[in-house]
Amino acid sequence: MRTIYVVTHPEATHHIERVVGGWHDSQLTPAGLSAAAAIAQALRAQIPDGAKVELFSSDLQRTRQTAEKVGELFGVTPILDRRLREKSYGEAEGRPQEWLDQRFIPPPAAGERLEHDEGVEGAETKAALAQRIYAAMDEILQRPCEHQIIVTHGGSLTFVVASWIKMPIKAVGHAYFRAPSGSITTLHEDDFYYNRQVVNLGDTRHLDSAKAGLTST
Repeated sequence: MRTIYVVTHPEATHHIERVVGGWHDSQLTPAGLSAAAAIAQALRAQIPDGAKVELFSSDLQRTRQTAEKVGELFGVTPILDRRLREKSYGEAEGRPQEWLDQRFIPPPAAGERLEHDEGVEGAETKAALAQRIYAAMDEILQRPCEHQIIVTHGGSLTFVVASWIKMPIKAVGHAYFRAPSGSITTLHEDDFYYNRQVVNLGDTRHLDSAKAGLTST
């Protein structure tokens, strides 16, 4: 059996500054750090004591900080993988969101979407994003560990899930799995049918305790 817990990092500085994230190396806010601790506690409650756990993370600060909170509780060091990063927005990264909104060319309703040029210099195509995340997932799934945690970004999560259910890259042009910041998505494969389930998508119930803690301080 295998269970994968996919964490999307919680609130980061680019969220509250209203600037484009992507590879812009923003950090978790105080609220984000509190949420990261709540994520770690929620994962600890779901994974049996004594079970071997592997922890993988995007190498950007906001995901690394989240993974470090999780790693502290499980006694494991995150394996950093730049392929788990958010989509790169090229020259838009770190600029006001309005700057990107004014230049962004949305993909067509039909036709070529994977290699679509969004009109921003240096921005990654959907195809490039999918290919690197699928490659990272291939390596993670080659490892025999039954409990694996992946800390990534909201935009990247779609391709983690699509890879998990073996959706061909050529079919992901219209795919979108929404998961809020600070959420946990649980994926499970049984050892009889080898079916790959999406047990839950974007669960945020654990964040209630983090919010309550901030309110009381």
